[in-house]
Amino acid sequence: MSETTIDTNVLGDKIVRVLKTIYDPEIPVDIYELGLIYDVFVNEDYDVKILMTLTTPNCPVAETLPLEVEEKVKSINEVKDAVVEITFDPPWSQDLMSEEAKLELGML
Repeated sequence: MSETTIDTNVLGDKIVRVLKTIYDPEIPVDIYELGLIYDVFVNEDYDVKILMTLTTPNCPVAETLPLEVEEKVKSINEVKDAVVEITFDPPWSQDLMSEEAKLELGML
């Protein structure tokens, strides 16, 4: 591999690690374990698109959370740009939470 070639799996892991540092202010669990991240796309130019949702459409952090996600993902050296797209299809439900998140919240 040349220095300019980036392993997308490694980059994906870095993105997930960054996402796990971002928390929903109302729930003491990171947005990744909450199931708010639906998909992460990385193209050959290392532009990242993140498809995510919020716990509710009128979530108090609807304005700031996507920006925080964009800024933190952009801070990864290999990432050229990051865009967050918010969707409510399908709507978020507790079924999307990881076992770890459910355990953390006493739901198991």
